[in-house]
Amino acid sequence: MNNRQADPAAVKILVAGGFGVGKTTLVGTVSEVTPLRTEEYMTQASVGVDDLAGIHDKETTTVALDFGRITISDEVVVYLFGTPGQERFWFMWNDLVTGALGGVVIADTRRLETSFASIDFFESRSIPFVVAINCFHGQNTRTTEEIRAALDLDPHIPLLIGDVRERAFGKETLLALVDHLLSLPAAAG
Repeated sequence: MNNRQADPAAVKILVAGGFGVGKTTLVGTVSEVTPLRTEEYMTQASVGVDDLAGIHDKETTTVALDFGRITISDEVVVYLFGTPGQERFWFMWNDLVTGALGGVVIADTRRLETSFASIDFFESRSIPFVVAINCFHGQNTRTTEEIRAALDLDPHIPLLIGDVRERAFGKETLLALVDHLLSLPAAAG
């Protein structure tokens, strides 16, 4: 008789969004382990390539992925994969999304247009997602309705507003994704 306990089910979640919106921060805020980060200092090579509008103080950037883990129970472990935000690294998203159960799009109301590609990415692959508006320094100048309209979000897609530096908001965002996944009709088999 085998007394070995089964390996926990792995749940993969992709965290996407534009350049400098808070993806690395969210993964680090909710991960129970020190996250793997592929942060590099911004160099002159990014001048004229990466759009720094609204994020002039940004000194580092993700060049491959961020990785974090959350153990839900002995049976379930969540793996978070944060994508790089610059367009020149978007080719990696296709590999990172493999096996993902769902996604989180992080957006910044000062630069909503930077989240369009992430929303399109999930929609074109029929991967369920939620949108988390990261209110930098507690500032948000738009209503939920304005944000939903600007992003052209379907009414069933959850939209949360908060600060990704706060662990409670990160957990709320991930729980909203789980609730969203559970609310979807089961795929015909």
